[in-house]
Amino acid sequence: MHPSITTLLNGPKVIPVLVIEDPEDALPLARSLVDNGLSILEITLRSDAALNAIETIANQVEGAVVGVGSILTEAQLNAAQSAGGQFGVSPGVSFKLLQALEMSDWPFLPGAGSLSEMLTLRDAGFSQQKLFPAAVLGGISMLKAVAGPVGDISFCPTGGINPDNARDYLSQSNVFAIGGTWIAPLDLVRAKDWDEIGRRAAEAAMLGS
Repeated sequence: MHPSITTLLNGPKVIPVLVIEDPEDALPLARSLVDNGLSILEITLRSDAALNAIETIANQVEGAVVGVGSILTEAQLNAAQSAGGQFGVSPGVSFKLLQALEMSDWPFLPGAGSLSEMLTLRDAGFSQQKLFPAAVLGGISMLKAVAGPVGDISFCPTGGINPDNARDYLSQSNVFAIGGTWIAPLDLVRAKDWDEIGRRAAEAAMLGS
């Protein structure tokens, strides 16, 4: 079995999914989240500043558990670990990435969007998977449908999660956490509205506690 992602999770089961474009935003953003109860962060590799931000937060924000999202290749996998990421996340898994993951003991949350992908990942030792894009795939209906045939797999749904449906997702027996961009959306990060992000983080922390 691959190292369990849930060993890194404690307290709230809500993971903010972040895009950081300006390296100077890394510290205030991470601190606003951690100080308001969300210590597990997923920083996506969707900007040139991402790896710098990951390194900064990993080294300077006490209590932050830094995950690296949007990993698509072995090179990105290695770069994420070198930057100080404590776990990785992918939207899906290619054959080459899966080969690299099978050689690694780094905690990783691979994305699945179909039963065939779920079974492939389970065979590779991943009993915890990211369901993405959750809402497009059917959301809670999808989770209920797969709970029977792959009842030994638990999920972190991401994609279309918001304050209105977050609690419903978390109530599913095969959901161990949820991920979402609503807590620190790019427009609020660009506006450097750390107070509003902190408020949203505190509300989200209550959802999963």
